[in-house]
Amino acid sequence: MSELSKPTLPGAAGSDYERYLRTDELLALQKGPDERAHRDELLFQTVHQSSELWLKLAWNELEAATSRIEADDLHAANRLLRRANDCFKLVTAALDMLEHMSPWEYTEVRKQLGHGSGFDSPGFRELRRVARPLGEAFHAARGRTGLSLVDVYARGREYDDLYTLAELLIELDERVVVWRVRHFKVVQRTIGGDVIGTQGTPVELMGRLIHQSFYPELWDVRNDLTRMNPPE
Repeated sequence: MSELSKPTLPGAAGSDYERYLRTDELLALQKGPDERAHRDELLFQTVHQSSELWLKLAWNELEAATSRIEADDLHAANRLLRRANDCFKLVTAALDMLEHMSPWEYTEVRKQLGHGSGFDSPGFRELRRVARPLGEAFHAARGRTGLSLVDVYARGREYDDLYTLAELLIELDERVVVWRVRHFKVVQRTIGGDVIGTQGTPVELMGRLIHQSFYPELWDVRNDLTRMNPPE
């Protein structure tokens, strides 16, 4: 083994790649073959565990973006928001993998979940926590310019960073909604839409949640803009 192949980081794994990424611990988090009631448990755990990692990155970037907005560094905040929004592209795309499960065979996986439910996702819980102060920071930054929300859009080319921030916030809102819709349709396709979930919650309740929004005022302002400048 060459000197450059020898690990230098602390740990017991055979390479610095494994030690830095903690792959021994990471790959031990899924059930082993002898623990699985059905082989698709590995698929189910992989999708959800990887999604929690992307959600963790997303909410951390949103929290950091809030601090940058409060410091009037909107350019840096926008960069972080773009990164967080891309996280939601990945968690949404990951749901495609769940449709490789047979609805009948999934009933065996479902028996292993106890009362586990996506409503208990720590990543999404943290996202909800950071979303409100992020919106408040945006409106405080807008207030410091003396602009109304309509002004941010009508005069967006004069205040490009602030306008971009508003659009990245509504993109975040939209991507969360798309993720929720996709999740609802995957659940409906897998177990049905007229049944009760693992925590005693009707699946159709998930369908109602897709109408929730973190920043409804950013959707409403579009109505104002359209009414202000109607077609001839």
